[in-house]
Amino acid sequence: MENFTELLKTRQSVRKYINKSVERKKIDEIIEACRIAPSASNSQPWKLIIVDDFQLKNQVAEATFDKAVRFNNFAPDANVMAVLVIEKPRLITQVGGFLKNREFPLIDIGIISEHFCLKAAELGLGTCMMGWFNEKQIKKLLNIPRSKRIGLVISLGYAPEDYPLREKVRKSINEMSSFNSY
Repeated sequence: MENFTELLKTRQSVRKYINKSVERKKIDEIIEACRIAPSASNSQPWKLIIVDDFQLKNQVAEATFDKAVRFNNFAPDANVMAVLVIEKPRLITQVGGFLKNREFPLIDIGIISEHFCLKAAELGLGTCMMGWFNEKQIKKLLNIPRSKRIGLVISLGYAPEDYPLREKVRKSINEMSSFNSY
Protein backbone atom coordinates (compact mmCIF):
# COMPACT_ATOMS: atom_id res chain seq x y z
CA MET A 1 0.00 0.00 0.00
CA GLU A 2 1.22 3.45 -0.84
CA ASN A 3 -0.14 5.07 2.28
CA PHE A 4 -2.37 4.52 5.26
CA THR A 5 -5.46 6.15 3.74
CA GLU A 6 -5.22 3.86 0.71
CA LEU A 7 -4.95 0.86 3.03
CA LEU A 8 -8.09 2.00 4.87
CA LYS A 9 -9.97 2.39 1.60
CA THR A 10 -9.04 -1.06 0.31
CA ARG A 11 -9.51 -3.12 3.48
CA GLN A 12 -12.88 -4.84 3.37
CA SER A 13 -14.65 -7.89 4.72
CA VAL A 14 -13.79 -10.80 2.45
CA ARG A 15 -16.36 -13.56 2.14
CA LYS A 16 -14.71 -15.71 -0.51
CA TYR A 17 -11.31 -17.34 -0.35
CA ILE A 18 -9.12 -19.39 -2.67
CA ASN A 19 -7.35 -22.58 -1.70
CA LYS A 20 -3.93 -21.08 -1.01
CA SER A 21 -2.08 -21.46 2.28
CA VAL A 22 -1.23 -18.35 4.23
CA GLU A 23 2.51 -18.18 4.73
CA ARG A 24 3.69 -18.51 8.34
CA LYS A 25 5.84 -15.38 7.91
CA LYS A 26 2.71 -13.35 7.13
CA ILE A 27 0.85 -14.82 10.10
CA ASP A 28 3.81 -13.90 12.32
CA GLU A 29 3.70 -10.32 10.99
CA ILE A 30 -0.02 -10.11 11.79
CA ILE A 31 0.61 -11.44 15.31
CA GLU A 32 3.29 -8.79 15.82
CA ALA A 33 0.89 -6.06 14.63
CA CYS A 34 -1.60 -7.31 17.21
CA ARG A 35 1.03 -7.56 19.94
CA ILE A 36 1.84 -3.86 19.68
CA ALA A 37 -1.81 -2.73 19.71
CA PRO A 38 -2.63 -0.21 22.44
CA SER A 39 -4.98 -1.04 25.29
CA ALA A 40 -6.40 0.65 28.38
CA SER A 41 -3.64 0.90 31.02
CA ASN A 42 -1.60 -1.38 28.74
CA SER A 43 -3.63 -4.30 30.10
CA GLN A 44 -3.52 -6.21 26.82
CA PRO A 45 -6.66 -8.13 27.83
CA TRP A 46 -6.56 -10.65 25.02
CA LYS A 47 -5.27 -14.00 23.90
CA LEU A 48 -5.04 -14.50 20.14
CA ILE A 49 -5.47 -18.10 19.04
CA ILE A 50 -4.43 -18.80 15.45
CA VAL A 51 -6.11 -21.91 14.08
CA ASP A 52 -4.32 -23.25 11.01
CA ASP A 53 -4.67 -27.00 11.50
CA PHE A 54 -6.99 -27.91 8.60
CA GLN A 55 -9.49 -30.08 10.49
CA LEU A 56 -9.60 -27.88 13.56
CA LYS A 57 -9.87 -24.73 11.41
CA ASN A 58 -12.87 -26.25 9.64
CA GLN A 59 -14.54 -27.13 12.93
CA VAL A 60 -14.06 -23.58 14.23
CA ALA A 61 -15.29 -22.14 10.93
CA GLU A 62 -18.38 -24.34 10.99
CA ALA A 63 -19.15 -23.05 14.49
CA THR A 64 -19.73 -19.58 12.99
CA PHE A 65 -22.98 -20.58 11.28
CA ASP A 66 -25.76 -23.14 11.51
CA LYS A 67 -28.78 -24.36 9.55
CA ALA A 68 -30.85 -21.32 10.46
CA VAL A 69 -28.17 -18.64 10.27
CA ARG A 70 -26.03 -19.10 7.16
CA PHE A 71 -24.36 -15.70 6.67
CA ASN A 72 -20.91 -16.95 7.74
CA ASN A 73 -21.03 -20.11 5.61
CA PHE A 74 -18.00 -18.86 3.65
CA ALA A 75 -15.75 -19.34 6.72
CA PRO A 76 -14.61 -22.92 5.95
CA ASP A 77 -13.04 -21.64 2.72
CA ALA A 78 -10.64 -19.42 4.69
CA ASN A 79 -7.25 -20.97 5.34
CA VAL A 80 -6.92 -19.65 8.88
CA MET A 81 -9.30 -18.73 11.67
CA ALA A 82 -8.24 -16.39 14.46
CA VAL A 83 -10.07 -16.41 17.78
CA LEU A 84 -9.75 -13.45 20.13
CA VAL A 85 -10.29 -14.39 23.76
CA ILE A 86 -11.01 -11.61 26.23
CA GLU A 87 -8.68 -11.77 29.21
CA LYS A 88 -8.98 -10.09 32.58
CA PRO A 89 -7.55 -6.54 32.45
CA ARG A 90 -5.20 -5.06 35.01
CA LEU A 91 -6.74 -4.02 38.30
CA ILE A 92 -6.46 -0.31 37.52
CA THR A 93 -8.36 -0.89 34.26
CA GLN A 94 -11.05 -2.85 36.10
CA VAL A 95 -11.46 -0.08 38.68
CA GLY A 96 -11.50 2.62 36.00
CA GLY A 97 -14.04 0.66 33.97
CA PHE A 98 -16.27 0.24 37.01
CA LEU A 99 -16.03 3.91 38.01
CA LYS A 100 -16.63 5.18 34.47
CA ASN A 101 -19.07 2.44 33.39
CA ARG A 102 -16.85 1.45 30.45
CA GLU A 103 -16.07 -1.97 29.04
CA PHE A 104 -12.41 -1.30 28.29
CA PRO A 105 -11.61 -4.91 27.26
CA LEU A 106 -14.27 -4.71 24.53
CA ILE A 107 -12.76 -1.48 23.25
CA ASP A 108 -9.33 -3.13 23.33
CA ILE A 109 -10.59 -6.17 21.40
CA GLY A 110 -11.83 -3.77 18.71
CA ILE A 111 -8.41 -2.15 18.50
CA ILE A 112 -6.47 -5.41 18.21
CA SER A 113 -8.98 -6.71 15.64
CA GLU A 114 -8.44 -3.70 13.44
CA HIS A 115 -4.66 -4.10 13.77
CA PHE A 116 -5.11 -7.71 12.65
CA CYS A 117 -7.25 -6.82 9.64
CA LEU A 118 -5.21 -3.83 8.49
CA LYS A 119 -1.93 -5.73 8.66
CA ALA A 120 -3.51 -8.62 6.77
CA ALA A 121 -4.74 -6.21 4.07
CA GLU A 122 -1.28 -4.68 3.81
CA LEU A 123 0.09 -8.20 3.21
CA GLY A 124 -2.45 -8.91 0.47
CA LEU A 125 -4.71 -11.07 2.62
CA GLY A 126 -8.45 -10.89 3.20
CA THR A 127 -10.26 -11.02 6.53
CA CYS A 128 -13.75 -10.95 7.92
CA MET A 129 -14.59 -10.20 11.55
CA MET A 130 -17.40 -12.40 12.82
CA GLY A 131 -19.38 -11.77 15.97
CA TRP A 132 -21.88 -14.57 15.31
CA PHE A 133 -20.50 -17.93 16.48
CA ASN A 134 -21.18 -20.81 18.82
CA GLU A 135 -18.98 -19.74 21.70
CA LYS A 136 -19.46 -22.91 23.73
CA GLN A 137 -18.46 -25.11 20.80
CA ILE A 138 -15.35 -23.06 19.92
CA LYS A 139 -14.27 -22.94 23.55
CA LYS A 140 -14.47 -26.71 23.72
CA LEU A 141 -12.58 -27.17 20.43
CA LEU A 142 -9.73 -24.86 21.49
CA ASN A 143 -9.58 -25.78 25.19
CA ILE A 144 -10.53 -22.25 26.22
CA PRO A 145 -11.47 -22.13 29.92
CA ARG A 146 -15.21 -21.91 30.56
CA SER A 147 -14.72 -18.68 32.53
CA LYS A 148 -13.31 -16.88 29.45
CA ARG A 149 -15.27 -15.07 26.73
CA ILE A 150 -14.53 -15.03 23.02
CA GLY A 151 -14.66 -11.48 21.66
CA LEU A 152 -14.44 -12.16 17.92
CA VAL A 153 -13.56 -14.74 15.34
CA ILE A 154 -11.69 -13.54 12.24
CA SER A 155 -11.32 -15.46 8.99
CA LEU A 156 -8.03 -15.05 7.12
CA GLY A 157 -6.94 -16.08 3.66
CA TYR A 158 -6.42 -15.07 0.07
CA ALA A 159 -9.36 -13.63 -1.83
CA PRO A 160 -9.70 -14.50 -5.52
CA GLU A 161 -7.81 -12.08 -7.77
CA ASP A 162 -11.10 -10.89 -9.25
CA TYR A 163 -12.71 -10.30 -5.84
CA PRO A 164 -14.47 -6.94 -6.27
CA LEU A 165 -13.43 -3.95 -4.22
CA ARG A 166 -16.78 -2.73 -2.98
CA GLU A 167 -17.60 0.94 -2.67
CA LYS A 168 -17.61 1.98 0.96
CA VAL A 169 -21.09 3.24 1.74
CA ARG A 170 -20.71 5.40 4.80
CA LYS A 171 -22.41 8.34 6.45
CA SER A 172 -21.25 11.74 5.26
CA ILE A 173 -18.59 13.53 7.29
CA ASN A 174 -21.23 15.97 8.60
CA GLU A 175 -23.49 13.10 9.71
CA MET A 176 -20.78 11.29 11.61
CA SER A 177 -18.73 14.12 13.07
CA SER A 178 -18.95 17.62 14.44
CA PHE A 179 -16.77 20.21 16.10
CA ASN A 180 -17.24 21.56 19.60
CA SER A 181 -20.75 20.18 20.26
CA TYR A 182 -23.02 17.31 19.37
